[in-house]
Amino acid sequence: MSKRVLRVLLAGFLAFLLALCISPLGKSGASAATPSEAECVIEVSSRRFLHEKNARDCLPMASTTKIMTAILILDDCDLNAEIVIPKEAEGVEGSSVYLKAGDRYTVEDLLYGLMLRSGNDCAVALALFHSGSVEAFARKMNEKAALLGAEDTFFVNPHGLPAKGHHTTARDLAIIASYAMENQTFEKIVSTKYYVRHNWQNKNKMLWNFEGACGVKTGFTVNAGRCLVTSAERDGMKLVSVVLNSPQMYERTAELLEGAFGSYRMETLFDCAEPIEGLTAKRSFCYPLKEGERERVSIQVNKCEPLPETKGDFAGTMQIFLENSLIFSQNLYIM
Repeated sequence: MSKRVLRVLLAGFLAFLLALCISPLGKSGASAATPSEAECVIEVSSRRFLHEKNARDCLPMASTTKIMTAILILDDCDLNAEIVIPKEAEGVEGSSVYLKAGDRYTVEDLLYGLMLRSGNDCAVALALFHSGSVEAFARKMNEKAALLGAEDTFFVNPHGLPAKGHHTTARDLAIIASYAMENQTFEKIVSTKYYVRHNWQNKNKMLWNFEGACGVKTGFTVNAGRCLVTSAERDGMKLVSVVLNSPQMYERTAELLEGAFGSYRMETLFDCAEPIEGLTAKRSFCYPLKEGERERVSIQVNKCEPLPETKGDFAGTMQIFLENSLIFSQNLYIM
Protein backbone atom coordinates (compact mmCIF):
# COMPACT_ATOMS: atom_id res chain seq x y z
CA MET A 1 0.00 0.00 0.00
CA SER A 2 1.44 3.38 -1.02
CA LYS A 3 2.22 6.19 1.43
CA ARG A 4 -0.43 8.33 -0.22
CA VAL A 5 -3.17 5.71 0.30
CA LEU A 6 -2.10 5.40 3.93
CA ARG A 7 -2.40 9.18 4.34
CA VAL A 8 -5.89 9.13 2.83
CA LEU A 9 -7.02 6.30 5.13
CA LEU A 10 -5.51 8.02 8.16
CA ALA A 11 -7.29 11.29 7.29
CA GLY A 12 -10.58 9.43 7.05
CA PHE A 13 -9.99 7.69 10.39
CA LEU A 14 -9.18 10.99 12.09
CA ALA A 15 -12.36 12.51 10.67
CA PHE A 16 -14.32 9.55 12.10
CA LEU A 17 -12.76 10.05 15.54
CA LEU A 18 -13.54 13.76 15.36
CA ALA A 19 -17.18 13.00 14.56
CA LEU A 20 -17.37 10.71 17.61
CA CYS A 21 -15.83 13.25 19.97
CA ILE A 22 -17.47 16.49 18.83
CA SER A 23 -21.14 17.14 18.28
CA PRO A 24 -21.71 18.72 14.84
CA LEU A 25 -23.70 21.50 16.50
CA GLY A 26 -22.61 22.39 20.01
CA LYS A 27 -23.48 25.29 22.26
CA SER A 28 -21.12 27.60 20.38
CA GLY A 29 -22.38 26.58 16.91
CA ALA A 30 -21.22 24.23 14.18
CA SER A 31 -17.77 22.62 14.55
CA ALA A 32 -15.12 23.20 11.89
CA ALA A 33 -14.83 20.56 9.18
CA THR A 34 -11.63 18.56 8.68
CA PRO A 35 -9.39 20.45 6.22
CA SER A 36 -8.90 19.16 2.68
CA GLU A 37 -5.51 18.24 1.29
CA ALA A 38 -6.06 20.87 -1.41
CA GLU A 39 -8.87 23.34 -2.03
CA CYS A 40 -9.86 26.57 -3.69
CA VAL A 41 -12.81 28.83 -4.51
CA ILE A 42 -13.14 30.77 -7.78
CA GLU A 43 -15.66 33.29 -9.08
CA VAL A 44 -16.80 31.99 -12.46
CA SER A 45 -17.17 35.09 -14.66
CA SER A 46 -13.94 36.83 -13.61
CA ARG A 47 -11.90 33.71 -12.77
CA ARG A 48 -10.75 35.45 -9.60
CA PHE A 49 -9.54 32.98 -6.97
CA LEU A 50 -11.11 33.89 -3.63
CA HIS A 51 -9.45 31.14 -1.59
CA GLU A 52 -6.55 28.74 -2.15
CA LYS A 53 -4.81 26.10 -0.07
CA ASN A 54 -2.24 23.79 -1.71
CA ALA A 55 -4.14 24.67 -4.88
CA ARG A 56 -1.20 23.95 -7.19
CA ASP A 57 -0.39 20.51 -5.76
CA CYS A 58 -0.87 17.69 -8.29
CA LEU A 59 -3.33 15.12 -6.92
CA PRO A 60 -5.66 12.40 -8.19
CA MET A 61 -9.24 13.65 -8.60
CA ALA A 62 -11.40 10.51 -8.95
CA SER A 63 -14.73 11.05 -10.72
CA THR A 64 -14.45 14.83 -10.86
CA THR A 65 -12.56 13.85 -14.03
CA LYS A 66 -16.00 13.50 -15.63
CA ILE A 67 -16.47 17.27 -15.75
CA MET A 68 -13.98 17.35 -18.62
CA THR A 69 -15.52 14.25 -20.21
CA ALA A 70 -18.96 15.89 -20.24
CA ILE A 71 -17.81 19.20 -21.66
CA LEU A 72 -15.93 17.55 -24.51
CA ILE A 73 -19.03 15.58 -25.44
CA LEU A 74 -21.22 18.69 -25.24
CA ASP A 75 -18.77 20.65 -27.39
CA ASP A 76 -18.54 18.01 -30.11
CA CYS A 77 -21.58 15.71 -30.13
CA ASP A 78 -25.30 15.83 -30.91
CA LEU A 79 -27.30 15.21 -27.73
CA ASN A 80 -29.92 13.27 -29.71
CA ALA A 81 -27.43 10.94 -31.38
CA GLU A 82 -28.05 7.30 -30.53
CA ILE A 83 -25.25 5.14 -29.14
CA VAL A 84 -25.24 1.36 -29.32
CA ILE A 85 -23.41 0.36 -26.15
CA PRO A 86 -20.14 -1.42 -27.06
CA LYS A 87 -18.88 -4.47 -25.19
CA GLU A 88 -15.98 -2.44 -23.76
CA ALA A 89 -18.45 -0.26 -21.82
CA GLU A 90 -20.19 -3.18 -20.12
CA GLY A 91 -19.02 -4.13 -16.63
CA VAL A 92 -16.58 -1.27 -16.12
CA GLU A 93 -15.49 -1.37 -12.47
CA GLY A 94 -16.67 1.13 -9.89
CA SER A 95 -19.82 3.23 -10.02
CA SER A 96 -22.11 2.24 -12.87
CA VAL A 97 -25.57 2.52 -14.40
CA TYR A 98 -25.19 -1.10 -15.55
CA LEU A 99 -25.11 -0.63 -19.28
CA LYS A 100 -25.41 -3.79 -21.39
CA ALA A 101 -23.71 -4.35 -24.73
CA GLY A 102 -26.17 -3.76 -27.54
CA ASP A 103 -28.45 -1.46 -25.53
CA ARG A 104 -29.30 1.88 -27.12
CA TYR A 105 -29.04 5.23 -25.35
CA THR A 106 -28.88 8.80 -26.54
CA VAL A 107 -25.81 10.91 -25.86
CA GLU A 108 -28.01 12.99 -23.54
CA ASP A 109 -29.04 9.92 -21.53
CA LEU A 110 -25.43 8.89 -21.05
CA LEU A 111 -24.42 12.39 -19.96
CA TYR A 112 -27.05 12.25 -17.22
CA GLY A 113 -25.81 8.82 -16.21
CA LEU A 114 -22.26 10.15 -16.22
CA MET A 115 -22.89 13.23 -14.08
CA LEU A 116 -25.77 12.19 -11.80
CA ARG A 117 -24.84 8.56 -11.14
CA SER A 118 -21.12 8.86 -11.91
CA GLY A 119 -21.35 5.97 -14.36
CA ASN A 120 -17.89 4.79 -15.33
CA ASP A 121 -19.57 2.69 -18.00
CA CYS A 122 -21.19 5.86 -19.39
CA ALA A 123 -17.76 7.50 -19.51
CA VAL A 124 -16.29 4.67 -21.57
CA ALA A 125 -19.30 4.52 -23.92
CA LEU A 126 -19.10 8.28 -24.55
CA ALA A 127 -15.34 8.25 -25.01
CA LEU A 128 -15.53 5.45 -27.59
CA PHE A 129 -18.37 7.19 -29.42
CA HIS A 130 -16.42 10.45 -29.54
CA SER A 131 -12.89 9.28 -30.35
CA GLY A 132 -12.92 5.55 -31.07
CA SER A 133 -10.75 4.65 -28.08
CA VAL A 134 -10.21 5.68 -24.47
CA GLU A 135 -6.61 6.62 -25.29
CA ALA A 136 -7.63 8.94 -28.14
CA PHE A 137 -10.31 10.54 -25.99
CA ALA A 138 -7.79 11.16 -23.19
CA ARG A 139 -5.58 12.98 -25.68
CA LYS A 140 -8.53 15.23 -26.55
CA MET A 141 -9.12 15.84 -22.85
CA ASN A 142 -5.52 16.95 -22.43
CA GLU A 143 -5.70 19.21 -25.46
CA LYS A 144 -8.79 20.88 -24.02
CA ALA A 145 -7.19 21.25 -20.61
CA ALA A 146 -4.20 23.00 -22.19
CA LEU A 147 -6.49 25.38 -24.12
CA LEU A 148 -8.27 26.31 -20.89
CA GLY A 149 -4.99 27.03 -19.11
CA ALA A 150 -5.07 23.94 -16.88
CA GLU A 151 -1.33 23.50 -17.13
CA ASP A 152 -0.82 20.95 -14.33
CA THR A 153 -3.55 18.51 -15.38
CA PHE A 154 -3.11 15.21 -17.19
CA PHE A 155 -5.89 12.77 -18.07
CA VAL A 156 -5.36 9.08 -18.76
CA ASN A 157 -9.02 8.03 -18.84
CA PRO A 158 -12.52 9.59 -18.98
CA HIS A 159 -13.79 8.39 -15.57
CA GLY A 160 -11.08 8.95 -12.97
CA LEU A 161 -10.35 5.39 -11.90
CA PRO A 162 -6.77 5.19 -10.57
CA ALA A 163 -4.13 5.37 -13.31
CA LYS A 164 -0.49 6.34 -13.24
CA GLY A 165 -0.06 10.01 -14.14
CA HIS A 166 -3.79 10.83 -13.96
CA HIS A 167 -3.89 14.04 -11.90
CA THR A 168 -4.96 17.64 -11.61
CA THR A 169 -4.75 20.51 -9.13
CA ALA A 170 -7.53 22.23 -7.22
CA ARG A 171 -6.75 25.38 -9.21
CA ASP A 172 -6.89 23.63 -12.61
CA LEU A 173 -10.08 21.79 -11.75
CA ALA A 174 -11.71 25.08 -10.73
CA ILE A 175 -10.77 26.57 -14.11
CA ILE A 176 -12.18 23.54 -15.96
CA ALA A 177 -15.38 23.56 -13.92
CA SER A 178 -15.85 27.31 -14.41
CA TYR A 179 -15.65 26.83 -18.17
CA ALA A 180 -18.13 23.96 -17.92
CA MET A 181 -20.61 25.96 -15.83
CA GLU A 182 -20.76 28.62 -18.54
CA ASN A 183 -22.36 25.98 -20.79
CA GLN A 184 -26.11 26.12 -20.17
CA THR A 185 -26.70 22.47 -21.08
CA PHE A 186 -23.94 21.33 -18.76
CA GLU A 187 -25.39 23.40 -15.92
CA LYS A 188 -28.86 22.00 -16.59
CA ILE A 189 -27.53 18.44 -16.36
CA VAL A 190 -25.45 18.85 -13.20
CA SER A 191 -28.16 20.81 -11.40
CA THR A 192 -30.80 18.14 -12.09
CA LYS A 193 -31.76 16.31 -8.92
CA TYR A 194 -33.69 13.51 -10.59
CA TYR A 195 -33.62 12.28 -14.18
CA VAL A 196 -37.06 10.78 -14.67
CA ARG A 197 -36.42 8.95 -17.94
CA HIS A 198 -34.11 6.43 -16.26
CA ASN A 199 -34.99 6.98 -12.59
CA TRP A 200 -31.52 8.34 -11.78
CA GLN A 201 -31.09 10.49 -8.69
CA ASN A 202 -28.13 12.86 -8.41
CA LYS A 203 -25.54 11.72 -5.84
CA ASN A 204 -24.48 15.30 -5.09
CA LYS A 205 -26.02 16.15 -1.70
CA MET A 206 -25.11 19.84 -2.04
CA LEU A 207 -28.08 20.26 -4.38
CA TRP A 208 -30.44 19.56 -1.47
CA ASN A 209 -28.46 20.98 1.43
CA PHE A 210 -26.80 24.22 0.31
CA GLU A 211 -28.65 27.39 -0.68
CA GLY A 212 -27.94 28.29 -4.30
CA ALA A 213 -26.13 25.07 -5.20
CA CYS A 214 -26.29 24.25 -8.92
CA GLY A 215 -23.82 21.34 -9.44
CA VAL A 216 -21.27 19.92 -10.21
CA LYS A 217 -19.56 16.55 -9.33
CA THR A 218 -18.59 14.19 -6.53
CA GLY A 219 -15.70 11.74 -6.60
CA PHE A 220 -14.10 9.03 -4.49
CA THR A 221 -11.39 6.41 -4.76
CA VAL A 222 -9.14 5.08 -2.00
CA ASN A 223 -6.20 6.71 -3.77
CA ALA A 224 -7.82 10.13 -4.24
CA GLY A 225 -9.95 10.30 -1.11
CA ARG A 226 -13.21 12.23 -1.16
CA CYS A 227 -13.32 14.93 -3.83
CA LEU A 228 -16.04 17.44 -4.57
CA VAL A 229 -16.51 20.24 -7.08
CA THR A 230 -19.49 22.47 -6.27
CA SER A 231 -21.02 25.48 -7.95
CA ALA A 232 -23.40 27.81 -6.18
CA GLU A 233 -24.92 31.19 -7.03
CA ARG A 234 -26.23 33.95 -4.77
CA ASP A 235 -26.97 37.61 -5.44
CA GLY A 236 -25.58 37.46 -8.97
CA MET A 237 -22.26 35.88 -7.96
CA LYS A 238 -21.52 32.34 -9.16
CA LEU A 239 -18.75 30.44 -7.38
CA VAL A 240 -17.00 27.12 -7.90
CA SER A 241 -15.43 25.35 -4.94
CA VAL A 242 -12.96 22.45 -5.26
CA VAL A 243 -11.87 20.17 -2.43
CA LEU A 244 -9.49 17.24 -3.05
CA ASN A 245 -8.94 14.47 -0.51
CA SER A 246 -11.46 16.06 1.85
CA PRO A 247 -12.72 13.63 4.54
CA GLN A 248 -15.73 15.88 5.23
CA MET A 249 -16.14 17.12 1.69
CA TYR A 250 -19.70 18.42 2.04
CA GLU A 251 -19.12 20.20 5.33
CA ARG A 252 -15.81 21.72 4.20
CA THR A 253 -17.31 22.85 0.89
CA ALA A 254 -20.18 24.54 2.71
CA GLU A 255 -17.68 26.38 4.93
CA LEU A 256 -15.66 27.58 1.95
CA LEU A 257 -18.67 28.77 0.00
CA GLU A 258 -20.31 30.49 2.97
CA GLY A 259 -17.01 32.22 3.69
CA ALA A 260 -16.66 33.46 0.13
CA PHE A 261 -20.28 34.62 -0.15
CA GLY A 262 -19.89 36.43 3.17
CA SER A 263 -16.64 38.17 2.23
CA TYR A 264 -17.16 39.17 -1.42
CA ARG A 265 -19.78 41.04 -3.44
CA MET A 266 -20.07 41.44 -7.21
CA GLU A 267 -19.40 45.07 -8.13
CA THR A 268 -20.01 46.71 -11.50
CA LEU A 269 -16.71 48.40 -12.30
CA PHE A 270 -17.69 49.49 -15.81
CA ASP A 271 -21.08 49.90 -17.48
CA CYS A 272 -20.92 49.84 -21.28
CA ALA A 273 -24.18 51.83 -21.45
CA GLU A 274 -22.26 54.86 -20.23
CA PRO A 275 -19.55 56.61 -22.33
CA ILE A 276 -16.02 56.73 -21.00
CA GLU A 277 -14.13 59.90 -21.93
CA GLY A 278 -16.42 60.35 -24.94
CA LEU A 279 -15.85 56.81 -26.25
CA THR A 280 -17.86 53.61 -26.09
CA ALA A 281 -17.09 49.97 -25.34
CA LYS A 282 -18.90 46.69 -26.00
CA ARG A 283 -18.75 44.97 -22.61
CA SER A 284 -19.65 45.83 -19.05
CA PHE A 285 -17.43 44.41 -16.34
CA CYS A 286 -18.28 43.08 -12.90
CA TYR A 287 -15.77 41.76 -10.37
CA PRO A 288 -15.92 40.21 -6.90
CA LEU A 289 -14.52 42.59 -4.29
CA LYS A 290 -14.01 42.47 -0.55
CA GLU A 291 -14.93 45.39 1.68
CA GLY A 292 -12.50 48.23 1.09
CA GLU A 293 -11.19 47.00 -2.26
CA ARG A 294 -13.36 49.29 -4.39
CA GLU A 295 -11.19 52.24 -3.36
CA ARG A 296 -8.16 50.44 -4.82
CA VAL A 297 -9.72 50.04 -8.29
CA SER A 298 -8.54 52.38 -11.06
CA ILE A 299 -9.44 52.76 -14.76
CA GLN A 300 -6.89 53.82 -17.36
CA VAL A 301 -7.94 55.03 -20.84
CA ASN A 302 -5.45 54.99 -23.72
CA LYS A 303 -6.76 56.96 -26.73
CA CYS A 304 -5.48 56.84 -30.28
CA GLU A 305 -3.78 60.01 -31.52
CA PRO A 306 -5.27 61.39 -33.60
CA LEU A 307 -8.73 59.98 -32.92
CA PRO A 308 -10.57 58.60 -35.98
CA GLU A 309 -13.74 60.39 -37.04
CA THR A 310 -15.98 57.53 -38.21
CA LYS A 311 -18.51 56.04 -35.79
CA GLY A 312 -17.52 52.56 -34.71
CA ASP A 313 -13.83 52.94 -35.54
CA PHE A 314 -11.25 51.66 -33.05
CA ALA A 315 -10.22 54.55 -30.81
CA GLY A 316 -8.06 53.04 -28.07
CA THR A 317 -8.24 50.76 -25.05
CA MET A 318 -9.38 50.81 -21.45
CA GLN A 319 -7.75 48.91 -18.60
CA ILE A 320 -9.05 48.25 -15.10
CA PHE A 321 -6.59 47.65 -12.27
CA LEU A 322 -6.99 46.39 -8.72
CA GLU A 323 -4.00 48.04 -7.12
CA ASN A 324 -1.18 47.08 -9.53
CA SER A 325 -2.89 44.01 -11.03
CA LEU A 326 -4.62 44.27 -14.41
CA ILE A 327 -8.01 42.59 -14.07
CA PHE A 328 -9.74 43.64 -17.31
CA SER A 329 -9.12 45.35 -20.63
CA GLN A 330 -11.07 45.98 -23.83
CA ASN A 331 -11.13 48.13 -26.94
CA LEU A 332 -12.82 51.53 -27.17
CA TYR A 333 -14.64 52.90 -30.21
CA ILE A 334 -15.91 56.20 -31.61
CA MET A 335 -19.53 56.80 -30.58
